[in-house]
Amino acid sequence: MATDYDTPRKTDDDVDSDSLEELKARRNDKSASSVDVDEFEAAEGMELPGADLSNEELAVRVLPKQQDEFTCMSCFLVHHRSQLAREKNGQPICRDCD
Repeated sequence: MATDYDTPRKTDDDVDSDSLEELKARRNDKSASSVDVDEFEAAEGMELPGADLSNEELAVRVLPKQQDEFTCMSCFLVHHRSQLAREKNGQPICRDCD
């Protein structure tokens, strides 16, 4: 646990001056500040596996393959030329598939 050396420290006099009633009131204040969460509202945003997503649309901008990129003929992903491991039968293969 990290220690913040800049925070003021309590002395023995400060600890003794806290009354039992003050400590109980502070404890009750902390417990009263908890947030009530409606389980139904929390579950509304969750997606279940196998859910029907046919009406959903994705807004993704697709860029064409650039001059310095290639398509791996093993995993069919587009990679930068720096990821080219070798060519097998004239087909480029990325480092991940090599």
